[in-house]
Amino acid sequence: MRIRFSQSKSALRIIASALLAFAIAACGNSNIVGKWRMSGSEATVWEFKSNGAILLGDASGRYKFGDQDRIKIETPFATTVYVISVSGDHLLLREPGGSKLEFTRIKETRR
Repeated sequence: MRIRFSQSKSALRIIASALLAFAIAACGNSNIVGKWRMSGSEATVWEFKSNGAILLGDASGRYKFGDQDRIKIETPFATTVYVISVSGDHLLLREPGGSKLEFTRIKETRR
């Protein structure tokens, strides 16, 4: 009886740890949600929604976070993986080839 309780306790710890890891991964990048203006372009705005949807100008798509600070953005036109860095109101997306996109958060005005 004691062995079964010990095994159940270990299984519960593993499940709880996995759930915690998934929760941290899902919440850890919530600071990307909102509208971002691309540097050097007043007209180009990307909007990340909390449900994984993204609006790139007029094109819609989906985004998903991966490991090692990566984000995959899928649109009807292309799928691209970037290394993501968010610092306050600044967002940097770097492609593996070295090119980068820089954004500044658009602050919503309250009425």
